[in-house]
Amino acid sequence: MGEGRFTAQDFAALDDVSRETFADFEQYSTLLSKWNRTINLVSPKAAEDFWGRHALDSWQLAAHIPKTAQKLLDLGSGAGFPGIAIAIACKQREQGHVTLVESAGKKAMFLRTVIRELDLPADVWADRAEKRPAEPCDVITARAFAPLPRLLAYAHPFWGEGTTALLLKGQGVSDELTEAAKTWIYRDAQWVSRSDPTGVILQIRDLAPRSDLGRH
Repeated sequence: MGEGRFTAQDFAALDDVSRETFADFEQYSTLLSKWNRTINLVSPKAAEDFWGRHALDSWQLAAHIPKTAQKLLDLGSGAGFPGIAIAIACKQREQGHVTLVESAGKKAMFLRTVIRELDLPADVWADRAEKRPAEPCDVITARAFAPLPRLLAYAHPFWGEGTTALLLKGQGVSDELTEAAKTWIYRDAQWVSRSDPTGVILQIRDLAPRSDLGRH
């Protein structure tokens, strides 16, 4: 990848990025830059590092999505990280549909524009996650949405027998797991982030609330 900032060329050179995937991310980058001039989708500094901080960080989840996944849910989508990246992956696989949950109206409008322009298999729930009707999903994703104990509470109504959560977490993940274990039972696995060696991809499976909540 060379020294310095991770570039568009670095992203295009990744083994798991096809020409079609790269073209979709390029269009996504263009739309984000255009909208960010009038709507605060991401900070100016974060916008400058689109390919490393956003594209690669989000795209790395695609490799961990089960091949059979049909119904995917992205909580707190913001400007579309990682939800839009997951939708791009579903488009290339020709399988799966992503619902992006974003309560901020202008951000939801941006997400709908990206979905339409890139012809992605996705839709937007423009309201709070807790107002969405409970239904099991195959995969739940999130980045910088909430601390893990609260995030699992948001995710639980959408949990089914085979649900997997793929969460982008920072260096405080151990503390979050310790805290979450007070109120939740789950199996977890971790992989070092490809975009930030201090971060991880956190996988959660077999989620269930603890029955001994009275001690918390």
